[in-house]
Amino acid sequence: MMKKTLLTTAAATALLAASPALADCTIKVGVLHSLSGSMAISETTLRDVMLMLIDGQNAKGGVLGCQLEAVVVDPASDWPLFAELTRQLLTVNEVDVIFGAWTSVSRKSLLPVLEELNGLFFYPVQYEGQESSRNVFYTGAAPNTQAVPAVDYFLEELGVESFALRGTDYVYPRTTNAILEAYLLGKGIAPEDIFVNYTPFGHADWSTIVSDVIALGAGGKQVGVISTINGDANIGFYTELAAQGVSADDIPVVAFSVGEEELSGLDTSRRVGHLAAWNYFMSVDTPENEEFIAAWHAFIGDTNRVTNDPMEAHYIGFNMWVNAVEAAGTTDVDAVREAMWGQEFPNLSGGMAVMNTNHHLSKPVLIGEIRADGQFDIISQTTEIPGAAWSPFLPESANLVSDWKELECGMFDTATNTCVQLTSNY
Repeated sequence: MMKKTLLTTAAATALLAASPALADCTIKVGVLHSLSGSMAISETTLRDVMLMLIDGQNAKGGVLGCQLEAVVVDPASDWPLFAELTRQLLTVNEVDVIFGAWTSVSRKSLLPVLEELNGLFFYPVQYEGQESSRNVFYTGAAPNTQAVPAVDYFLEELGVESFALRGTDYVYPRTTNAILEAYLLGKGIAPEDIFVNYTPFGHADWSTIVSDVIALGAGGKQVGVISTINGDANIGFYTELAAQGVSADDIPVVAFSVGEEELSGLDTSRRVGHLAAWNYFMSVDTPENEEFIAAWHAFIGDTNRVTNDPMEAHYIGFNMWVNAVEAAGTTDVDAVREAMWGQEFPNLSGGMAVMNTNHHLSKPVLIGEIRADGQFDIISQTTEIPGAAWSPFLPESANLVSDWKELECGMFDTATNTCVQLTSNY
């Protein structure tokens, strides 16, 4: 893959002036989001915001004097297709960077291809952790910057005593719930007060599951639902809660994959009061967010279109990538990767996001309460928390750290002082 390198010498500058064709360059940006299938409800907007960011950067003069070109592909919520299209983007389209995916199963699918071909990938969605690839920058939340603070809110603010962990049946919910179960046990919650259940993508019949959740409170304990349900199955879940008369006052739900986009266009009146945990909400009141929303509405041509957390993650990741390429003077993957360490960029919620050497961001954690208009009232916000690649609550990862700068390792065992290679993790 040809890389674009900034010409810094006087001779190079003169050469460019004498030969305008040499300055005619293009930097290709891969956009890998599902535009069809069960995940289109969440991912289509991420394609759109990437096009907005690329368009905005081109209006500023591009990067390294080159214009950016978006190469958009549709993996259609088909997990193996993510790997096939990653290979296509890197070898046929010759992109310099890829932004994309939502589910962890899609990320796990493409990761071996990415590492084989030494591609650069930005992943914008909350995930289960337990991973740190040299080729990936994780701009969404890890469990310690979303799930664990949400559970703390249930314990400390709502007095939840019995936990229903409900998720879609794939790696993100299963790993996240394993972390949360261990965390809850450590907090003194009895094993019999932790209930775990999984359903397939697109699951539609929620009547029995919701009835079972209601039954958990028969003994008088306060029940709370921790939801790692993904995609359009959320519509059926919340609809059934309302149909069975469950309000947030009775059994609060905190979701990790429900945001403004998933609520857009739905009747949210009977979802009012339920919660979500993210690093950003559209209702954040800052000048940066006001400017971002205005730019989004101008680009998309529809003031009814919402913004959400993964959009902010792409916004932060894209701008950090631009700054890293400018700092490195090239789109070469290894050079950009090193220039990414320590990059800072303003969060839309205030403060600064920082890219750590474990390839995870430091960001604040926000708890939002669903309003009737599909927006969120922010009821809790932390300071910036560094994202952790490995959870200390699981025995298999308690001794692991990631540091690509000093240790040159994404899976360093502090007990043995060795870098572990666990390809089966991918």
